[in-house]
Amino acid sequence: MNITSQIKQPIFNEMELFEKKFYESMTSKVALLNRITYYIVNRKGKQMRPMFVFLTAKMVSAGIVNERTYRGASVIELIHTATLVHDDVVDDSNRRRGFFSINALWKNKIAVLVGDYLLSKGLLLSIDNGDFDLLRIISVAVREMSEGELLQIEKARRLDITEDVYYEIIRKKTATLIAACCALGAKSVIEDEIQVENMRKFGELIGMAFQIKDDLFDYTEDAIGKPTGIDIKEQKMTLPLIHVLNNCTPKEKSWVINSIKNYNKDKKRVKEVIAFVKNHNGLFYAEQKMAEFQQEALSLLDNYAQSEFKDALILMVNYVIERKK
Repeated sequence: MNITSQIKQPIFNEMELFEKKFYESMTSKVALLNRITYYIVNRKGKQMRPMFVFLTAKMVSAGIVNERTYRGASVIELIHTATLVHDDVVDDSNRRRGFFSINALWKNKIAVLVGDYLLSKGLLLSIDNGDFDLLRIISVAVREMSEGELLQIEKARRLDITEDVYYEIIRKKTATLIAACCALGAKSVIEDEIQVENMRKFGELIGMAFQIKDDLFDYTEDAIGKPTGIDIKEQKMTLPLIHVLNNCTPKEKSWVINSIKNYNKDKKRVKEVIAFVKNHNGLFYAEQKMAEFQQEALSLLDNYAQSEFKDALILMVNYVIERKK
């Protein structure tokens, strides 16, 4: 059994029912929209975010989920899908998970409108059922994701990101949505704000580790669905690079920044930058930081009773940093 199936095992029935409810939550009277949402549903990824919602809910409540949990998982997946559709337009990307993206098949205008539609469906699902507490959690995540993306664009122009600014970017851009999944899962079944905050923090730490792992893929040759060096080509400042820039000579720093600014399309130069980062312990440092976030996340589970849901969450945390793609 592969690791994703192992993680899913304690929530297998919930995930099956969730898929039906999720598809229903997207339906429309417009045939074109239904065609596109059907295409989206049939090309789903690993569904990590709904898995976080259900596992967290079951761990904090000794195995209980309710309709609010299903709605919370659907809202998260609707919002997440909307952001992916919009991201592909922003990045002018024609592929998503090995398939054509929405903008590649139906053009940008339709893709933007579909993203807006999914976003509104997610918000209405919460409003129509009076889940205002859950809506608040997800709305904060959407705001922070937008801020994170814009902060990254602003800083990328100047290539002057410090490590603290980098953590702020990835916390908002990536970690905030996983934090929302875990907070939503807990909030859907319990009222204890301390536990809800504990789970939010747990999700945030995993999200930080997840993004650093993604950054490390830029320096490996593994088949991960994106070519090596793409972050450098796009002038994205990632942790291995930031660490090296902060710990090399002024002359070396000038060469690296010049390479990223003016030679980021030159394959040979990009390879030289990758080699420079590797040789100056950039990857080793990022791996250490990723492990710190992982351990801090795991420590937040210490006070919960042993259960198959807790075991699956621990497996999920370890999978985040051991995955090959």
